[in-house]
Amino acid sequence: MTRGLKLRQAGGSISATLPKDMADRLHLSAGDTVFAIETDRGILLTPYDPQTEEALAIAAKVAGKYRNALRELAK
Repeated sequence: MTRGLKLRQAGGSISATLPKDMADRLHLSAGDTVFAIETDRGILLTPYDPQTEEALAIAAKVAGKYRNALRELAK
């Protein structure tokens, strides 16, 4: 879904407000953190930290490789 957002002055920063229905669908509420990622096509706003996603992917790969050792350690 594409939505236009109005930018407003907020002190020394610029803020954008998400429509309530969009925030509800994304399970976002006041005080949550979203990440602004500059791409070649513009700005991507996401509640997912790309570094955390990368770390989870690495952890999954390691867990698969050392599955038997991790099972023994878990005993």
